[in-house]
Amino acid sequence: MAASTPVHTCARLRENLNRIIIGKTEAVDLVITALLANGHVLIQDVPGLGKTLMARALAKSIAAPFQRIQFTPDLLPSDLTGTSIYNEPKREFEFRHGPLFTSILLADELNRTTPRTQSALLEAMEERQVSVDGQTHPLPEPFFVMATQNPVEQQGVYDLPEAQLDRFLMQISIGYPAPEDEARIIRSQLEQRPIDGLEAVVTIEDIREARQEAARIHIDDTLVEYAVRLAEGTRNHPELLLGASPRASLSLVRAAQANSLLNGRDYVLPDTLKLLAPAVFAHRLVLKPHAALGGKTAIHLVRDLLDRVSLPLESA
Repeated sequence: MAASTPVHTCARLRENLNRIIIGKTEAVDLVITALLANGHVLIQDVPGLGKTLMARALAKSIAAPFQRIQFTPDLLPSDLTGTSIYNEPKREFEFRHGPLFTSILLADELNRTTPRTQSALLEAMEERQVSVDGQTHPLPEPFFVMATQNPVEQQGVYDLPEAQLDRFLMQISIGYPAPEDEARIIRSQLEQRPIDGLEAVVTIEDIREARQEAARIHIDDTLVEYAVRLAEGTRNHPELLLGASPRASLSLVRAAQANSLLNGRDYVLPDTLKLLAPAVFAHRLVLKPHAALGGKTAIHLVRDLLDRVSLPLESA
């Protein structure tokens, strides 16, 4: 596989995913943005819209280790992290790695497992390590989690706690395809599944270099202050019980840098922050009961906040 610059890495990855995820360029860009920003992404949507397909296509596009975990109510934390097993000939315990020790992890239907098992992901997602029996084991670099959940099923599911949601850099929804795109999807699947022939177009080292380049993308101090003001606006919002944490404003800045690289720029535009804010902020917010009963959603409140918080004049 030929070496590439970070910009070429982004272009190859984007093109490969768009071959499989037809008509959903915005969702594809958000997933790549989260990957380049060293974050994780939660895909929440109804069945059949390509949540798992998105994760599989990303994994096949990168020459990197991949694991899929189907989360179920009987799954235990040790099923994810691994466990220590006694080696009789050596007369010592040896740690056997679980499926968390991979570069790209698909956590399918994350909300179907118990909170105890969900919590096994907290340390892995934030600190890129796993602690078992008093020993700390580092995870591979990169380590990227794509989790899916179905928002309409109520039986046998557990709400993700706020601490878990805060570990995801963004939450996205793929949504129904346009009629013409749906027809293209059907025609592409008649003879064989396109993903079966999908090949890797970038390497782990390409992703590492792209992440380093994304972290160097220039963002003006006034835009950093704008991100902080947006987060502060959620904390003081009369219809929100829980606002965005400092991790949220940091995530917005990192996502803006990564998205700028994806679009071939070496600086961040104000509109990039506005574009990404709903995906980065909304899943971290908790509405007050009267707001939820009134039909409002976190997405609505974030967009309302974007209309009310003015952009810095220098950057605008």
